[in-house]
This record gives sequence, C-alpha cells and structure tokens, in this order.
Amino acid sequence: MSQDSRRLISRRSFLRLSAAIGAGAGLAACGGTPAAPAAPTAAPAAPTTAPAPTTAPVATAAPAQAATAVPVTVSKFNEAPMLADLVKAGSLPPVEERLPKNPVVLDSLDGIGKYGGTIRRGHRGFADRWGPTKIQNEGLTWYNPDLSVRANIIESWEVNDDATRWTFKLREGMKWSDGSDFTTDDWKWWYEHVLLNKTLNPTPPGNWSTGTPRVPMQAEFPDRYTAVFTFQDPKPLFAYNVTRTMGATNDGPFTPAEFMKQFHEDFADAAELDTKVKAAGYETWNQLFTESNYWYTLGRPTLGPWLPTNELKEELFVMERNPYFWQVDSEGNQLPYIDKITHRLFEAPDAFNTRIIAGEVDFQARHVNIGDFTLFKENESRGDYQVVLGVSANHTAFQPNQTTKEPKLREFFQNRDVRIALSLAINRAEINDLVYNGTAVPRQYSPLRASPQYYEKLSNAYIEYDPARANELLDAAGYDKKGADGFRLWKDGSGPISFIIVGTAAAGSPDEDAVQTMIKYFADVGIKATYQALERALYTERFNANEIEGAFWGGDRTVLPIVAPWIFLGSMVDRPWAAAWGLYYNDPTNPNAEEPPEGHYIRKIWDIMTQVDAEPDEAKRNALFRQILDIWAEELPMIGILGELPSPTIVKNGFKGFRGGFPNDDTTEDENLLNTQTYYWDDPAKHTS
Repeated sequence: MSQDSRRLISRRSFLRLSAAIGAGAGLAACGGTPAAPAAPTAAPAAPTTAPAPTTAPVATAAPAQAATAVPVTVSKFNEAPMLADLVKAGSLPPVEERLPKNPVVLDSLDGIGKYGGTIRRGHRGFADRWGPTKIQNEGLTWYNPDLSVRANIIESWEVNDDATRWTFKLREGMKWSDGSDFTTDDWKWWYEHVLLNKTLNPTPPGNWSTGTPRVPMQAEFPDRYTAVFTFQDPKPLFAYNVTRTMGATNDGPFTPAEFMKQFHEDFADAAELDTKVKAAGYETWNQLFTESNYWYTLGRPTLGPWLPTNELKEELFVMERNPYFWQVDSEGNQLPYIDKITHRLFEAPDAFNTRIIAGEVDFQARHVNIGDFTLFKENESRGDYQVVLGVSANHTAFQPNQTTKEPKLREFFQNRDVRIALSLAINRAEINDLVYNGTAVPRQYSPLRASPQYYEKLSNAYIEYDPARANELLDAAGYDKKGADGFRLWKDGSGPISFIIVGTAAAGSPDEDAVQTMIKYFADVGIKATYQALERALYTERFNANEIEGAFWGGDRTVLPIVAPWIFLGSMVDRPWAAAWGLYYNDPTNPNAEEPPEGHYIRKIWDIMTQVDAEPDEAKRNALFRQILDIWAEELPMIGILGELPSPTIVKNGFKGFRGGFPNDDTTEDENLLNTQTYYWDDPAKHTS
C-alpha cells in the first residue's frame, strides 16, 4: 500500500512532542528548567510510505519548526563559489551534472542561506569519532520535526500490508563524492559480499534480519534504481531503522564497491591484502575491511555533505564540502552552505571549556555539560556566543555488570535486592543540587516525559532516598557481616565487598563529581567502590572484552526508545549492565559472549522485543514495549540517577539555522537533527579560519 499523507507517529504523540519542544524552547529563552508535558500514551504508528513533504518552515516563536523537505521543483541550480571556481577551471563538472534528477530540497530555519565559512568544533580523538560522524551522516530516511520520517537518500518507498516487503526507489543521477554513479550496483555488492559474508557478519545485523535466530532479509534489484527487501517476519518500524545508514561500517545497505574490493578477500590480491592488513596493525582481512568502511577513510567515496581531508586521529581533523552532495534549497542552491568543519583534539574537559569561553568553538552540544552552565553563561559576551538549551535524552546512571568475570561480584550484582538497595542508597536530590544546580529530574533510566513511550512506573521505581531500607535489603541478602572499617564482607567472610567503577568522565568534570558522590552514598551503607577514568578507546576495549566490573555511563536513546531499544536489551555493550550477555545477543560466536541462563529476565526482554519489532498494530506494539519497561521497573538492570537535564549547545553569534528546545538524543543525531547542511553564517567572511 502507499499512503503518502500518513504520518508515522500518531497525532496524539505529535502533540505531546510539540508541547515538550515548546517547553524546551521557553527554557532556551529564560534559562530555567523545562516544564513537564503531560504523559504521552501513543507509540509511533507503523510506517507505510514516506509522508507528504510539508511547507518550508519560517522562523517563528516557539515551538520552533525544523527544516523539512520542501515540495518544490527546482529548474536552475547554483553552487558555492569554491566549486564554481573549479568548474570554471575545468576540474569539476557543472552543478547540474553533479545533482540527481530529483534532489532533496531543504530550506534552513532562517531562510535561504549564504555560502562559505568554517564551523570550529572539538573532539577527544579517534574513539570519539561519532561526533564528526553525526554531522556527516545521512540515512535512507530522516526525521521531520514531529519525529515522523521522510525519504532522504532514497526518493520514495512502499511497503506491503504486513510490512514484510519494502521497496525503495533511488534518486536517478545521484553520485558518490568521487563522481561515480550511486545505484543499486553498490547495494547488491554489499548484500552479497558483506551482509551474507559469514566472516564479516557471522550473525546478521538486526536492521537487516528478523526472527530468533536471526534470518537475513532477501534482496532483489530489478533495476539500477529499485531495491526490494523481503523479511521473514513483519518489520513495521523499518523506516526508522534506516535513518542512520551511512556512518556505520558493515551495516549497509550499500557500500562503494569499487573502493572496498581492495580490502575484501574475495576480490583483492591475497599477498597485497595481507601486506595492507599487517601495515595497518590488524590480524585479519575482515578487521581491515571493517575499519576501512567508515566514511572518514581517506579516498573512500561517501554521500555526506562534507569529506575528510586528513586522518581523523590528527590534532586538527578537517572536513570540506562534497561537490556531489545531492541536496539543494528551494532556490536551487546546492547544500551545504558551510565550506569547512574542523574538529580540534582535546584531552581534558577544562581545555575544551577554555576554548569555548575564548570563542574558539562555533557550534557544539557534544561534550558541553550542563554542570558547566554557569561558566558558559557568564562568558557569553567574552566568547561571542549564546548558550542555547534543548532537552537531553541522556541520564546519569550506574551499570553494575551482572556478567563480570569476578564470581562473587557477579553473584552480588545479580541479586535484585542488592540492585534495589544500591538505588535506595543514592540521594538523587542532593546530587542534583550539588552537581547540576537543581536542573535535573531524579528518575531511573527510562523514556523521557516527551516520549510516546513514557512510563511513570519505571521512571519513579526505587528513586527515593532510603538508606535504612537499603541496609535492611543488604543484610537480608546475606551481606550482613562487616569489617572493622565498617565495610560489608562477602558471604564467605572474606572482603570487603569492593569493585571498580569505570567511565570516561575526567577529574573535575560534573559527571566525575556525580560518580564520586554516589560512591560516598554506597560507603554509607557499607559498600566500597572506587572510580577510574579511562580514555574512551581503552574503555571500549574493556567493555568489548567484558573486563568491566561496573560503569558510570549515561543512558540516552529515550526520545523514541521503541526504535532504538538497545540499552533496554543490554545489547549496547558500552552501557555494560550485562556485557557478556549483550555480546551474545549481538554475536553468539564472540569469544567474550555468554549465553544467559534459561528463564532469566533478559531472555524475556529479548523475546518481547522480537514481538514488538513484528507487531504492526500501534496500540499492541506499545503495550508489548511496556512489558519490557515493567521488567526494568521490577529488576533495575542498571541504576538510573538523574535525567531530563537541559542540554546546552554553544552557538556562535551570527550562526544561522539552529534552534533550541528540541530533544538532544543520539537517535536523532543530537544537535544535527535540524540538518547541519542548512546551517550558515550571516557573514561567512568573518568565519574562514
């Protein structure tokens, strides 16, 4: 069926989200805390086909409207001066030959933009690559302001009645960044040689499979601009699953085949490939293939608005405009407006904050902590910027690794009453006041109040401060003996009970203050814990090896968790509340994976989510997802502390197209939800360095 006018989130959900956006926009204006909207009750409706594009937005009072695909036929195209010079020199084809026949048409919130200038940002090195990636990423679909989705890389889609068969139409004439044609040839190559390759994907990725065990989709390519995906089971939320399909590694559904063949054992010369593998420091070809399949690999064609000009690991990482980018504004100006984006390396948060208040950061929410709000606000004039506020989807949270390799600690963390006791031991109101100036909401990790999946039962589960009850639960759990220092002993009398909490929050940061304060509350009930800050690459290495006892890492993806449920499933292993089980869910052949016990609640969560994914009826799907939230409310797999914090974005004066008040979540690319390619400078000549 094809229902172009149908929205992918129900109207009730849209009104709830709009209310939240309006509250956040008011916060941006007054610097206060967002008011809580009424609890939404509806979940996203099953996608059918792309919704009809809406009218180009106009900058108005709150609630702000996001840039949206504009139903305009453009007959004349224009380009950035730097590209026009290349065309004049004969080194680049005319803009009309670089665009598809039907480009995406997007207007900025502030109308038609101006070409030129640079956006300066910061990042923490190669392991922090998701910051640059979110600016660069484009999916088959992307979000409208009501969090429904529109066609993006694809021109349109259709889906059959039971959502098992999805047909995608590509944009004829669209090109990779090197000028080569973007067609289903690259989709077919990815399907046959990446998705179905057992070395690269021993377990089919969830986006491209259904069932338990997972069965990969069947793909057909009737012509160069049509792809048909057929799943064993219904996949009604698939249009949401493909909003971020360009920044991943092997999680397609396409890849630049001609470039990637040099890294694939079925196509490359064996000796040459072996030399490349060893030179890059890897052991196997698939490791090199996976790492080389990121957009930031030099020489690899991409579809994003900007291209890397040097290595991501360098002190200053530089991205310049893609001359073949396939989007324009309603006057035919090829996007993006901004010429260049730079990311300067920093190690300590204080160093990044110093750059902000010195005016050296132009536009960024990533690494901008609400705990530093007063510092940023007091220095707005000095740094020539505004602190623009949205609503953060993130939560401060403690993940006790229930699959830690230490047997006694594993038993401790797997005890439900212990987890409840640790939650009751935390004075959330005090952490909120001391660290976050009272701007947060005490709550468990759970969907935001602005989310269609909001569930008060989980949000408020065991969040009261009750150290007396915590002590009773720990005593009853068999940890009633204490040493001379007052710390509890293991059940066998050895001890004390002790564990290390790891994370990436550096010394002196608000999050480090929060975890150290939490540790003091644990000590008050006789539990000894210490915090160790890790560089993100080392943190990643540790959780992938299941070598973490506990972690202090936020929990996001709470705006539309039904389409990004991985923290709830335990499969997002950087939030390692069950690292070995999460690794098993992702890939049972992983040497660090461990199958959960029969009857364990995590298996119930997985089974329910399989039903959620296949349920086309909105009400039934929402009811099923609440069963997962019920399990979380009863079991507390990880311990949430605070959430719904204001989310600050540093916005240089003169920077156009961005608005506050919107939810800041990984699912919607954080500060890039409103289409970074449409942002621009009012005077680009002042922002060229």
